[in-house]
Amino acid sequence: MSPAPTLAIWIHLVSAGLALALGSLLLMRRKGSASHRALGWVWVVLMASVAVSSLFIHSTTLPNIAGFTPIHLLTLLVVVMLPLAVHAARTHQVARHRKYMLGMFIGGLIIAGLFTLLPGRLLGNLLRQAWLG
Repeated sequence: MSPAPTLAIWIHLVSAGLALALGSLLLMRRKGSASHRALGWVWVVLMASVAVSSLFIHSTTLPNIAGFTPIHLLTLLVVVMLPLAVHAARTHQVARHRKYMLGMFIGGLIIAGLFTLLPGRLLGNLLRQAWLG
C-alpha cells in the first residue's frame, strides 16, 4: 500500500491538473487578447506552484541525490523558462514566448505527468489502487 499523499503532493497535483486544463484551453484559444493575458498569468502562477511544490516531494525508492530524482530536472526547466517566457511576452517576442510556453506545457506537464504514472511512483500507485481496488 502506498503512503498517504502529503500537503506538498496535493498542492502539486491540484496545481498541475489545473495548469494542464488551463494550458490546453489557452493553446486552443485566440492569442494576444486581454483574456489570454489574464488567464496566462493564472497559468504562470499555477506552474510556479507546481515547480515550488515539487521541491518538497522526495523519493527514497528511485535513484536520487538527496531525495531529488531526474524528474526534478523538469522543475529546473520551469524555474528557468517561466520568467524567460513572461519576459518574451512582455517584450513582444511572440515566437520565443510560444516556444517557451509550449516547451513547459509539453515537458513540465505532459512528459512529467506521464513519468508520475510509472510503476513505483506514488501517484501511479495511488491511481492503480483506486482503479484496481
